[in-house]
Amino acid sequence: MTGKNNPDIDITVQHAEWTKAMRDIQNVVLSVIAITFEKADIENRKQELSIVLADNDFVQALNKEWRGKDKPTNVLSFPQDEPSMLGDIILAYETVAEEAEEQSKRFEDHATHLIVHGLLHLLGHDHEEDGEAEIMEALEIEVLNALNIKNPYETNDIVA
Repeated sequence: MTGKNNPDIDITVQHAEWTKAMRDIQNVVLSVIAITFEKADIENRKQELSIVLADNDFVQALNKEWRGKDKPTNVLSFPQDEPSMLGDIILAYETVAEEAEEQSKRFEDHATHLIVHGLLHLLGHDHEEDGEAEIMEALEIEVLNALNIKNPYETNDIVA
C-alpha cells in the first residue's frame, strides 16, 4: 500500500480482533503518516514502513528480546538503519484494548494515537527527558487534533 509521496506500507494483521476493532486501518495509517510528516516538518520521502497488528504474546517476546522487559506493552517501534527503510511499528491488541477501556477512550482513537507515537519514534523523537517528552507529546496532540481525536493527555479527573 502506498500513498502519494508516502512510504510503502506493509500492514500485517497477526491477531484477528484488529480487523473487528479498526474499521479502515489502511486509511488510518495513510492519514497518520501524511499529517505526522506535515506537523513534524518532515519532507515526504519514499521509504518502507511495516506495521504489525499483533497480540500480547508476540509483543511480549519482542519486548523481552530487544528491551529486556518480559511483559507486553502497547506499542514497540524499531527504526531501521537502512536508508530505504523507515522501520517497524508493532501493536499488542489486548494491551491497547485494555488501556482504551481503562482510560474511557474509543479503541480506534487509542490505537491511532499509538501509531502516531510509534511513527514519531521512527522519525527520531523520544520521551526519555522532560524536554523531549514535551516536544513529542505536543506533536502527538497536534496530529491527533488534525484527525479529530481528543488530546490523550487530558484527564477528566475532578478533584473535590
